[in-house]
Amino acid sequence: MTLKALFPAIATIVLVAFCLPAFAQTTTTEAPVAAKGPNVKSSATGTKGAVATLAMAQDLYTLGMANKDALAVLTAAKLAGSVEVKQVERKKDTKGTELAGEDEGKDLPVDAATMMALAKELAGEDEVLAGLVEDAMVEAGRGRVGGVSSTLSRLPAGQTDTWEVSFYGDSYAELAVVGDGDSNLDVLVTDENGNTICYDVSWSDKIYCDFVPRWNGYFYVTVQNNGASRNSYYLMTN
Repeated sequence: MTLKALFPAIATIVLVAFCLPAFAQTTTTEAPVAAKGPNVKSSATGTKGAVATLAMAQDLYTLGMANKDALAVLTAAKLAGSVEVKQVERKKDTKGTELAGEDEGKDLPVDAATMMALAKELAGEDEVLAGLVEDAMVEAGRGRVGGVSSTLSRLPAGQTDTWEVSFYGDSYAELAVVGDGDSNLDVLVTDENGNTICYDVSWSDKIYCDFVPRWNGYFYVTVQNNGASRNSYYLMTN
């Protein structure tokens, strides 16, 4: 079980630069009759997939823009553009009192096309970098890998979303919250018994979590907007 706001591999990348199927109660890994403890295999791991790629792209984009690094932003754009995302509906409960006079914030988190355009802008008159951006634009969208389900929420400041998602037992589970950068989002992931699976209260609105459930179960993702602006974020799962 890991939780990452920034991936250690970012530096290396720069240098070398659906909803899940409907949850089935009849599948092989059923919940124990008297299940105790958290629904997670603490020693189990898996191979990071498309959700991790998108989360990494967002982290790299943020780093690249902070440093005005066209190559980093371009790499982020290529990573984000390599994944096909399916928009789905999910069960959600929103609570809390919306702050009076809050800023509306951005409409959506940054996508691959926007990243690419910003990389071109940062490249400026550098012919080599500009050429790399042009080549990437031509290649954009080719050979994309699917496997990510995404749902958009526009969460007002002072309010909290709670989502219900399901994962299969003994199968590697990934989820990420990707905000638009307007405010801090705190995230808590629990199983159906209230056990904490992942928890992040860092000053960020981009959170990645992966784990392996012990049995088929429902999980609850609580996203709290602690800033002064609305945050439009995506909840993504494999």
